Amino acid sequence: MTRVVIADDQALVRTGFRMILTARGIEVVGEAADGAEAVDAVRRLHPDVVLMDIRMPTMDGLEATRRIAATPTQCRVLILTTFDLDQYVYAALAAGASGFLLKDVTPEHLAAAVRLVTTGDALLAPSITRRLVERFATPQPALHRDLSTLTPRELEVLTLMGQGLSNAEIATTLTLSEATVKTHAARIFAKLTLRDRTQAVVLVYETGLITPGDH
Repeated sequence: MTRVVIADDQALVRTGFRMILTARGIEVVGEAADGAEAVDAVRRLHPDVVLMDIRMPTMDGLEATRRIAATPTQCRVLILTTFDLDQYVYAALAAGASGFLLKDVTPEHLAAAVRLVTTGDALLAPSITRRLVERFATPQPALHRDLSTLTPRELEVLTLMGQGLSNAEIATTLTLSEATVKTHAARIFAKLTLRDRTQAVVLVYETGLITPGDH
């Protein structure tokens, strides 16, 4: 059973999400009223997913996401927000979040999103992630991840990920099987210590591998 921690400074919001998830067979193992509590809950409870609000007292969701992503845990972070193109959402994705949800998400979409990120997939459609990254990313060519560790084919696959292509579209573009593309993607994630495709899209813009407007 998928295990979830809900981090939001509003008790009614936490209660509502708990009821939705519990009714759909997802176990809520803890709640947090701020980012510091969320980090502590991940350490103690080892959840699969944290639903993380951004604006919270004591420690905000951005710093909490950064701290969680810096640990060896496999816990995924889903950002909860009121705005779908908020610069803070981008910062959270860059810090290691696996995607974001609007707070008016439907119950079915919420449960499906929680289950999806536990598989290691990014929640957002690549094209939506690219739109967000193009708006807020700042190129940082000296980023610590060394792209020279990638083979030429892996670099091609990473570039196409950054352009918003799905595995099937990358396979068609490079005349490969979809299974081969998935293998390349897994190797890219391992070499660059990326958690999922969302981080891959952020990376290609921040390293300057592609720039906003490239297609």
